[in-house]
Amino acid sequence: METLILGINPGSTSTKIAVYADTNPVFIQTLRHSKEELAPFEAVTEQFEFRKELILKQLIDAEIQINQIKVVMGRGGLLKPVESGVIAVNDAMLRDLKSCEYGEHASNLGGLIAHDIARSLPEAKAYISNPVVVDELNELARISGHPKFPRRSIFHALNQKAVARQHAKSIMRAYEDLNLIVVHLGGGITVGAHQKGRVVDVNQGLDGDGPFSPERSGTLPVGDLVRLCFSGKYSQKEIMKMIKGEGGLVAFLGTNSAYEVEQRAQKGDAEAKLIYDAMAYQVAKEVGAMSAVLKGDIDGILITGGIAHDKYFTNQIISYTHRFAPVHVYPGEDEMKALAMNGLRVITGEATVKTYD
Repeated sequence: METLILGINPGSTSTKIAVYADTNPVFIQTLRHSKEELAPFEAVTEQFEFRKELILKQLIDAEIQINQIKVVMGRGGLLKPVESGVIAVNDAMLRDLKSCEYGEHASNLGGLIAHDIARSLPEAKAYISNPVVVDELNELARISGHPKFPRRSIFHALNQKAVARQHAKSIMRAYEDLNLIVVHLGGGITVGAHQKGRVVDVNQGLDGDGPFSPERSGTLPVGDLVRLCFSGKYSQKEIMKMIKGEGGLVAFLGTNSAYEVEQRAQKGDAEAKLIYDAMAYQVAKEVGAMSAVLKGDIDGILITGGIAHDKYFTNQIISYTHRFAPVHVYPGEDEMKALAMNGLRVITGEATVKTYD
């Protein structure tokens, strides 16, 4: 009887699931969620049953032997800062994910759904791996312009780390020996400076740092933002929606689909082209900032994530950054394989499972 590993990766506009038998993918599926489908849910945690039922239906329809699943790996959510690696889902983690004490994001659902599915199966256990709050920042990177606002490490740690290791292996080098800049292009955009295996600086792309993205406003003129907050025209909830969820492409063009914007631009929509080019421009500026962090000692720039499938967009970034270092494009995400391989390392005993407290 095969031992199966189930990976669950909830993103802002999709839920990715994968079933692996050891290193072999048995089933991989991306469930897309339109803005209209998610509109009834005011809080991310309210999407729990909706997404869980979709996952279970897909597994049943694919005739997966669910009882053979022994490890359920969820994408890590917004928790207190943690070390990189595999972490068991426990009561303390569930409490923090449900309360959104450290922030609200779709990735919070990863651990919650993994735990709920695992407890319904014989002998299955739930874990997360390299959550978005992996913190390896150097001390200089934590300083903002005011002591009340320290910079935090919240980024696409799972995919950035997986792609960095994949690239290192492809050139027969160790990840820990390289200096890399990794660009993740998804519903949110993060750009990390990987120095000898540690992400020493990265924009906090969740709610207000770095380039704007399909759904997030990124860094805004702070004075204008403060004045808007106190104008009396908007509630805190409405302002936060402007920053994440209804910022970026959604605010400018009414869609969170980069593909749709690219198509509109190709058909002559001048505004769509301008905004799309501006998003690439801001990503390139962030790569430049991380180049300074690494003092120009860069072995490669890696571009990954869903939008990396768009050659026009990636070529825009490359045109600004190719003089910094060789640029390599890894379209899509390697997060599902990364989750599964970390789950396999748990099964074989190669991974030391960490405790969240």
